[in-house]
Amino acid sequence: MNRLVWLTILCCSTLVSSQNKPQSIFILAGQSNMAGRAGIINGQWGNEVPPECKPSPQIQRLSAKLVWEEAHDPLHVDIDHRVSGIGPGMSFANAVLAKDPNIGVIGLVPCAVGGTSIDEWKKGMKLYNDMIDRTKAALKDGGSLRALLWYQGESDTSVLQEAETYKVKFEKFVVDVRADLQAPTLPVVQVIVTSGDGDFVKEMRENQKTINLPNLKQVDSKGLELQLDNLHLTIESEIKVGHMLADAFLQF
Repeated sequence: MNRLVWLTILCCSTLVSSQNKPQSIFILAGQSNMAGRAGIINGQWGNEVPPECKPSPQIQRLSAKLVWEEAHDPLHVDIDHRVSGIGPGMSFANAVLAKDPNIGVIGLVPCAVGGTSIDEWKKGMKLYNDMIDRTKAALKDGGSLRALLWYQGESDTSVLQEAETYKVKFEKFVVDVRADLQAPTLPVVQVIVTSGDGDFVKEMRENQKTINLPNLKQVDSKGLELQLDNLHLTIESEIKVGHMLADAFLQF
């Protein structure tokens, strides 16, 4: 390819990117069921993308290098430290676009990391700092921060005390996020877990249901099909979570 052709392609690519700067920005945070473990075969991403997760120029993703690019699964490929697959992000974005065509270009900010506890998301910890920094970078080009989508808690089911203190820790987390992003009414949509690393999933679920915050909506993953590891959602279940998140967000 000669230099002139290459420069032409590069300029056109930049123009397209400029035209598709996100207007509605969403944070995707939590652990593995948000990052996505569906569609992984023998430890590798299997490249199976269902129609509900199809890419679109109207859905952008902030890469680890803080560059907007057309979003596609796996959304957390360069964010999570483990192999990522399909999570709820793409089905969420497609569902929101279908139901609210005036929302504009959607910008997804993947921040989830598998196997992480709520204590690792405290203000001042690396995961928290990275999420805040990535979100601020996403907002530099304009656009509006529309919601935090949160799916986490499985790692806090191994110790009863951790499950029982989750409410207080999560409420503090949300207060800190809203303050640091200067978004005091930021909508939060939280997924109530259906599985966990330990024996206290029931206690975790009960504790999560007692969380009391303004502009918080919860969706329940109970009853959704799990993979053979009895921890991670299947592709079909991740799609359903995405749709539930979309319906909950559109109620704000």
